[in-house]
Amino acid sequence: MSLTVISQTELRNLGASDLKISALGLGTWQFSKGNGFVGGFWPVLEKQEIEEIIQISLRGGINWFDTAEAYGRGKSEEALADVLNGLGDEAKDALIATKWWPALRTAKSIRQTITQRLQSLKGREIDLYMVHQPFSFSSATAEMNEMAVLLKEGKINYVGVSNFNERKMREAHLALKKHGFPLVSNQMKYSLLDRRIEKNGVLDAAKELGITIIAYSPLEQGILTGKFHKKPELIKNITGPRKLASGFKASALQRTQPLIDLLDNLAKEYNVSASQIALNWTIHFHGDTIVAIPGATKKHHAEENVGTLTFKLSDKHLAEIDKVSKEVSVK
Repeated sequence: MSLTVISQTELRNLGASDLKISALGLGTWQFSKGNGFVGGFWPVLEKQEIEEIIQISLRGGINWFDTAEAYGRGKSEEALADVLNGLGDEAKDALIATKWWPALRTAKSIRQTITQRLQSLKGREIDLYMVHQPFSFSSATAEMNEMAVLLKEGKINYVGVSNFNERKMREAHLALKKHGFPLVSNQMKYSLLDRRIEKNGVLDAAKELGITIIAYSPLEQGILTGKFHKKPELIKNITGPRKLASGFKASALQRTQPLIDLLDNLAKEYNVSASQIALNWTIHFHGDTIVAIPGATKKHHAEENVGTLTFKLSDKHLAEIDKVSKEVSVK
């Protein structure tokens, strides 16, 4: 096999912007310190653990971090900012993507809460500001109108959305375009086990409009590492609501076993891990359109993430994984 080795991290444009990002960012939901409903999905990480994860990520070529107001009611933003600020010059160019929570709010809340977001980020810029999900008391157009004001005021640098279907994504894109700004991203659930955006129009529209898809849960809460297939008893040790995901059911593990076997075989061939094969497929199969934000709760997770950026799967293996994935993924 001819292995394509990448010696220096390749950067991509975020959507139709000039902002250069690594093909992997670091998802920081797990930095929520146990606060709020979503914080309960993960064990509480100490500052030193968070610092090690961020430092490994930066040194391995990851240059952006994804957080949100909803992650521990701002605790993830604060934890991220504390560490980045503490790292000084090493993190001076690190980029931050965060999100406004729209549920039970109107678009006016975007401007009303921006000061709070900036305070939580402790002097860091908001390089990408996203609407976290499509359900609010206002339309996507109204939300983009408010975002455009923040862009003009220089309080944020770029705008994205999250979990928007094709229709709402197009609406947001058009509304922002009228102000002279691009909608640069749509953060969607996407992995080898969940490829719905390929069928519901979101991915095709993103390619047409020059919008980057930011894939969250690219390892399906750890299922694509294969550890739960090899040791199903580990599922009992999962904390919080995460263990209720359908992919952890015995029938689902049996259905997805052929994909795990393929990932394991390719991992041996490339001398990497199964999770690195899965992530590498995610960020390369659709060219530059899809980037991913795996999380990390341990140092070795961060090390595996950055290792993904050091090689590229062959076209033959990308196609082989594609075929098996389609046979076992969510329909």
